[in-house]
This record gives sequence, structure tokens and C-alpha cells, in this order.
Amino acid sequence: MLACVTTFAIDGLATRRITVEVDLRRGLPAFTIVGRGDAAVRESRERVQSALVNAGFSFPQRRITVNLAPAHLRKVGPGFDLATACGVLVASEQVPAAALQRWAVFGELSLGGELRHCRGVLPVAEGARAAGIAGLIVPRECAREAALVEGLVVAGVTHLQEAAAILRGQPPPQLPPPGSRASARIAPPDLAEVRGHPDAIRALTVAAAGAHNLLLSGPPGTGKTMLARRAISILPPLTQEEAITVTRIHSVAGREVGDELVAQRPFRAPHHTISPAGLVGGASPPRPGEATLAHHGVLFLDELSEFSRSALESLRQPLEDGSVTIVRGQHTVAFPTRFQLLGSTNPCPCGFAGEPRCRCSEADHARHRRKLSGPLLDRVDLVVEMPRPAAEELERAGTTRSRDVLQAVIEARQRQAHRLAGTGLATNAELTPKLVDELVQADAAAHSTLRLAYAQGRLSTRGHGRVLRVARTIADLDASARVRAEHVRVALGWRQHDVVDRAVAA
Repeated sequence: MLACVTTFAIDGLATRRITVEVDLRRGLPAFTIVGRGDAAVRESRERVQSALVNAGFSFPQRRITVNLAPAHLRKVGPGFDLATACGVLVASEQVPAAALQRWAVFGELSLGGELRHCRGVLPVAEGARAAGIAGLIVPRECAREAALVEGLVVAGVTHLQEAAAILRGQPPPQLPPPGSRASARIAPPDLAEVRGHPDAIRALTVAAAGAHNLLLSGPPGTGKTMLARRAISILPPLTQEEAITVTRIHSVAGREVGDELVAQRPFRAPHHTISPAGLVGGASPPRPGEATLAHHGVLFLDELSEFSRSALESLRQPLEDGSVTIVRGQHTVAFPTRFQLLGSTNPCPCGFAGEPRCRCSEADHARHRRKLSGPLLDRVDLVVEMPRPAAEELERAGTTRSRDVLQAVIEARQRQAHRLAGTGLATNAELTPKLVDELVQADAAAHSTLRLAYAQGRLSTRGHGRVLRVARTIADLDASARVRAEHVRVALGWRQHDVVDRAVAA
């Protein structure tokens, strides 16, 4: 007898409908799984057989062939266990086949028949709804995550016997009660804790308002990391669409989602020993990297010059395009990477370039400067020097509170949203060259100032457009309908990519 069960495979951030075909026929007892599965899929034979027997079902002593269709798509992970077990039960007539038209199943089985958590339940639920399937059977601990998808009946079960009972016609159990989220919302640190550095705080505000990339440079201990980690406190909450995308990324990456959409923008701060694959994604099959986990949020690279050159250079295309395409063999996957880059660096290996106590040689300075390539720095919109604050500034309490800056950022983003309505974009940093010409609205004096800077060789062609985007954000913070010359001058003042050279020459 042949049975067909619907489940789903994770392909990047998307899902692909999989039909698990189970065929029982006479012959020597055998259990074969075909359809291009990885080791976890092949090993499911032992898990399924033990789970069926230990759950009180009869394992048919027949020739069993399981096909995961379509066969050309690579299947990864143990999420096909439950579908395979249900297919065996239906093919051996221990469970009626009629319910398979209404339900999709997804989950890993233990040897005792219990269901275990699997990554990617949220996109699987979205795939089931898109396929027109009425219900989805998943492990109970994933039920609340699947229930985030509206218009889908979710049955959370703890054991294979419960899944079989649902297929026999019993009503699905109630969803588990809402619990405390695994990623509880913790109030981010406040800007009021930062002493001094008004220029850097202003630059951070502009960066947050327009989602621009920012690099902080200065001696060790001046507050670069402290300031960067407070960027999350002045970013507006995620929109509904952004929250769904971020939650889907977390689910695919195996992070526990809980029973609510992610509300706070991601803040990722990987260690400088990270590999290029860890930063932008990779492995086989391709998995999202830190750049994708920071989508719609912040990717903070502390001690930027300590990252490997190959890792930093791998960020160039994701920064420019807002996505990264990973190719492994004949498999291609695209991951979104619309993040805001924040970096911090010292001006030299010892950190005290330009001061008498600096002990670095000219060769040390040259080697340090080469770690950050020109093409990468050209994608950084604002570069801010953070010198040691004066003693009196350390004694005064900070006066800039995150909630006040957040309100200004939200208002600036609302102006951007109104201007960008219908374009599919959300911030000034995403403006295409065509939209820069149409929407920036710079006056003649602003264009004249920018033209002079370009003629002096201070800007690349890419930098020309990026200065206009930053100037547009500054104008939005000032509630100005047009970009004026002073906005361009401020943006030009922050776009100085020779901070290390100037510090060394001082």
C-alpha cells in the first residue's frame, strides 16, 4: 500500500513542500529512504522504527521504501521523522489515510516516541498556510511558534500516539499556555550613561535615523564600545513585516522564538576571530551568518582592525546590496542582510597614535592601516574620532537621554516613510541612485558644496551619493523639507576616512 504525507523542508529562509511517499510491499524486511537526504535523514530509519515499537504500534515486517519528493531537493535535519512514521502507520493501515489531506506534520522523534523541538517551525507553518493545508502537527514545545501564523490550525503533541489519535479523528489538544519568552525584553543601556562625546552622540543619532554605517575611532578606554552598545536604545521598534522576517530568521537559525514575534531590533556583536562563513553565511547546506541575524538591526564589529581581512572584505557586497547569495555546489540560497554596520577601532596597534606614549613604528602604522581596505571604508557613511574626554566632562552627568533621542529618530523615520511610500524602502540608507536624484531635494548651495568636495578628490562616486543620503537624514532630523548647504557640510565632516593617517601625522 502507498501512503503520502505532507511535510516541509527548510531551504535558506524559505520552505519547500515535501511529499513523503511510503510504500509497503512483499519481500525481505527492509527499510530504505531515498530522495537525497543527509545523514540525519538516513538515520531516521532507526529512530522511526524504535519510536513506532516503543509507542505500542506494530512495525510492519515488509519491504518499506520511503521517498522524499521532489528528489532533486536536498533534505536536511530530523524534521522528517514524524512524517515518515505517520506514513508507515497509514501504509500499514494502523491509521486511516483520509486525514492526511487535511494535516501536514513536522517534528523529530525520540526512540521512545516523544517529539522534540525542531528549528524552522515558523517558516514551516507559513509554508503550510501558503499551500492551503488546514492544519499542522508539530512538537508541543513548538506549537506557540507555529501559532504565530494566522489562519492555520496548530496541533502541538508530545508523543507519536497523540499524533496518531489526531489522524484518527480526535480533536487536537489545546495550545500550551503562553509562557515567558526565551528572549525576554531587557531594557537596553541608556545614552545618559555616556560622559562627554557630544559629536559622537550626534553622529550615532544620525546613523540611527537613516540606518547609516558608522565607525568610531579613538584610543582605548574612551567609550567607543560603550556608545555603540547604546545604539539599540535609540532605534525604533520593528514594524509588523520586519518582525515577521526577523522571527523567521531566528527560527531557521535554531533560536527559540517563544510565543510572540520578535519586537526589538537585533544587535549582533561577533568576536573578531569569526570566519567569513560565520559572518555572511555559509556551510553546506547554507546557513545564515551574523550579517543575516542582524537583518533590520545592528551588526557591531568591535576592534574592527582585529577582524581578518577576508572576513571584512566578505561584507562589501552584503553592505551594498542588502542581501548575500551563497552558492554551494549546485545549490544557491539568498539571505537578507539589510543591517546597520557599527564599528570601533584604535588608530594604531597600541591605540595612542599621535601621542608621546605611542611606541608603534612606521611599519606598525602602515600594517594597521592596511587592515581596513579603501573599498570597505568607502561603504562607511560616518567616521567619528573619539578622543579622551576632559576631566570636567567625566564629572558631569550625561544629559542626553535615549528616550529623547529615540523620539527624534522616530519622527525622522516617519518623514522618510512618507517620502518613500510606494518604493518598498524604509530608510535613507536604502535609496537607489535614481531615488537620490528624485527625492533628496537639495538646494543649489548644497549641490555647489558637494560639487566642490568631489572636485577636490575627497569623494568617490559612491561617496557622492552616500553624502547626499546622510545630508538628507540630517535634514529630516532638523524637520527641513530641503537639504541645505550646512547639512552637506556636516555630512562631509563625518565622511573622513583618513582618521588613522591624520592621527599618526599629528
